[in-house]
Amino acid sequence: MAFDWDGYNARMALRRFGTIDSETRRLFDDLLERILAELPESIQQLLEEVPLIVEDEPSPRLLREMGLSRHDTLLCGLHWGIPLTHRSVEHSATMPDRMMLFRGPILRTAGYRLGRQAASAMDELERQIRITLLHEIGHHFGLDEDDLAALGYG
Repeated sequence: MAFDWDGYNARMALRRFGTIDSETRRLFDDLLERILAELPESIQQLLEEVPLIVEDEPSPRLLREMGLSRHDTLLCGLHWGIPLTHRSVEHSATMPDRMMLFRGPILRTAGYRLGRQAASAMDELERQIRITLLHEIGHHFGLDEDDLAALGYG
Protein backbone atom coordinates (compact mmCIF):
# COMPACT_ATOMS: atom_id res chain seq x y z
CA MET A 1 0.00 0.00 0.00
CA ALA A 2 1.56 3.30 -1.06
CA PHE A 3 1.16 6.27 1.24
CA ASP A 4 0.71 9.72 -0.28
CA TRP A 5 3.17 11.84 1.72
CA ASP A 6 2.33 14.95 -0.29
CA GLY A 7 -1.30 14.63 0.79
CA TYR A 8 -0.47 14.02 4.46
CA ASN A 9 -2.20 16.60 6.60
CA ALA A 10 -2.79 16.41 10.35
CA ARG A 11 -5.01 19.49 10.54
CA MET A 12 -8.22 17.47 10.25
CA ALA A 13 -7.14 15.24 13.12
CA LEU A 14 -6.30 18.28 15.23
CA ARG A 15 -9.83 19.60 14.78
CA ARG A 16 -11.11 16.29 16.11
CA PHE A 17 -8.90 16.21 19.22
CA GLY A 18 -8.09 19.88 19.80
CA THR A 19 -4.74 21.46 19.33
CA ILE A 20 -1.79 20.76 21.54
CA ASP A 21 -0.71 24.03 23.10
CA SER A 22 2.74 25.37 22.32
CA GLU A 23 4.00 24.79 25.86
CA THR A 24 3.06 21.09 25.78
CA ARG A 25 4.47 20.73 22.27
CA ARG A 26 7.76 22.32 23.38
CA LEU A 27 7.85 20.06 26.49
CA PHE A 28 7.27 16.96 24.35
CA ASP A 29 9.92 17.99 21.83
CA ASP A 30 12.44 18.79 24.58
CA LEU A 31 11.89 15.35 26.13
CA LEU A 32 12.28 13.72 22.72
CA GLU A 33 15.53 15.62 22.09
CA ARG A 34 16.87 14.45 25.46
CA ILE A 35 15.92 10.84 24.70
CA LEU A 36 17.55 11.06 21.27
CA ALA A 37 20.74 12.45 22.82
CA GLU A 38 20.87 9.48 25.24
CA LEU A 39 20.77 6.90 22.44
CA PRO A 40 23.98 5.08 21.54
CA GLU A 41 26.04 6.78 18.83
CA SER A 42 25.32 3.99 16.32
CA ILE A 43 21.56 4.53 16.70
CA GLN A 44 21.99 8.30 16.44
CA GLN A 45 23.84 7.76 13.15
CA LEU A 46 20.96 5.59 11.90
CA LEU A 47 18.55 8.41 12.65
CA GLU A 48 20.65 10.69 10.45
CA GLU A 49 19.63 8.43 7.54
CA VAL A 50 15.99 7.84 8.51
CA PRO A 51 13.87 10.96 8.93
CA LEU A 52 11.98 11.19 12.22
CA ILE A 53 8.77 13.10 11.62
CA VAL A 54 6.81 14.32 14.66
CA GLU A 55 3.16 15.32 14.20
CA ASP A 56 0.42 16.11 16.68
CA GLU A 57 -1.97 13.41 15.39
CA PRO A 58 -2.15 10.80 12.64
CA SER A 59 -4.32 12.13 9.85
CA PRO A 60 -7.68 10.51 9.02
CA ARG A 61 -6.19 9.66 5.64
CA LEU A 62 -3.26 7.82 7.20
CA LEU A 63 -5.59 5.90 9.51
CA ARG A 64 -7.79 4.97 6.53
CA GLU A 65 -4.79 3.82 4.47
CA MET A 66 -3.67 1.66 7.40
CA GLY A 67 -7.15 0.20 7.77
CA LEU A 68 -7.60 1.70 11.24
CA SER A 69 -10.74 3.27 12.62
CA ARG A 70 -11.01 7.04 12.63
CA HIS A 71 -11.59 6.68 16.36
CA ASP A 72 -8.39 4.68 16.87
CA THR A 73 -6.45 7.47 18.51
CA LEU A 74 -3.66 5.41 20.03
CA LEU A 75 -1.41 5.09 16.97
CA CYS A 76 1.63 6.53 18.73
CA GLY A 77 4.19 5.93 16.02
CA LEU A 78 4.85 4.43 12.64
CA HIS A 79 7.82 3.00 10.78
CA TRP A 80 7.23 3.44 7.07
CA GLY A 81 9.60 1.45 4.91
CA ILE A 82 11.35 -1.85 4.47
CA PRO A 83 13.04 -3.29 7.58
CA LEU A 84 16.79 -3.77 7.23
CA THR A 85 16.34 -7.53 7.61
CA HIS A 86 14.09 -7.66 4.51
CA ARG A 87 16.14 -5.49 2.17
CA SER A 88 17.84 -6.65 -0.96
CA VAL A 89 19.30 -5.06 -4.07
CA GLU A 90 15.78 -5.09 -5.49
CA HIS A 91 14.87 -2.35 -3.01
CA SER A 92 17.52 0.13 -4.13
CA ALA A 93 15.01 2.31 -6.01
CA THR A 94 12.43 2.51 -3.19
CA MET A 95 11.60 5.60 -1.19
CA PRO A 96 13.68 6.05 1.96
CA ASP A 97 12.30 4.82 5.26
CA ARG A 98 10.60 7.22 7.65
CA MET A 99 9.67 7.05 11.30
CA MET A 100 6.79 9.03 12.68
CA LEU A 101 5.80 9.86 16.25
CA PHE A 102 2.41 11.32 17.13
CA ARG A 103 2.33 13.63 20.15
CA GLY A 104 -1.40 13.41 20.93
CA PRO A 105 -1.67 9.62 21.21
CA ILE A 106 1.58 9.47 23.21
CA LEU A 107 0.30 12.17 25.56
CA ARG A 108 -3.00 10.31 25.98
CA THR A 109 -1.27 6.95 26.49
CA ALA A 110 0.87 8.54 29.20
CA GLY A 111 -2.24 9.96 30.87
CA TYR A 112 -0.80 13.43 30.44
CA ARG A 113 -3.35 16.23 30.76
CA LEU A 114 -2.65 19.58 29.19
CA GLY A 115 -1.41 21.91 31.89
CA ARG A 116 -0.82 19.10 34.43
CA GLN A 117 2.88 18.68 34.96
CA ALA A 118 3.24 16.59 38.10
CA ALA A 119 6.55 14.75 38.31
CA SER A 120 4.83 11.38 37.87
CA ALA A 121 3.07 12.62 34.71
CA MET A 122 6.37 13.88 33.32
CA ASP A 123 8.10 10.59 34.08
CA GLU A 124 5.34 8.60 32.38
CA LEU A 125 5.38 10.91 29.36
CA GLU A 126 9.15 10.51 29.00
CA ARG A 127 8.76 6.73 29.34
CA GLN A 128 6.06 6.61 26.64
CA ILE A 129 8.11 8.75 24.24
CA ARG A 130 11.12 6.45 24.76
CA ILE A 131 9.05 3.28 24.31
CA THR A 132 7.45 4.59 21.12
CA LEU A 133 10.76 5.76 19.64
CA LEU A 134 12.50 2.47 20.43
CA HIS A 135 9.48 0.56 19.10
CA GLU A 136 9.75 2.29 15.71
CA ILE A 137 13.54 1.89 15.63
CA GLY A 138 12.97 -1.81 16.37
CA HIS A 139 10.67 -2.10 13.35
CA HIS A 140 13.41 -0.50 11.22
CA PHE A 141 15.74 -3.30 12.36
CA GLY A 142 13.17 -5.96 11.50
CA LEU A 143 11.60 -6.69 14.88
CA ASP A 144 7.91 -7.58 14.78
CA GLU A 145 5.24 -6.78 17.39
CA ASP A 146 5.91 -10.00 19.35
CA ASP A 147 9.67 -9.31 19.46
CA LEU A 148 9.04 -5.75 20.64
CA ALA A 149 6.54 -6.86 23.30
CA ALA A 150 9.07 -9.38 24.63
CA LEU A 151 11.59 -6.53 24.95
CA GLY A 152 9.08 -4.33 26.79
CA TYR A 153 8.42 -2.02 23.84
CA GLY A 154 5.08 -3.50 22.77
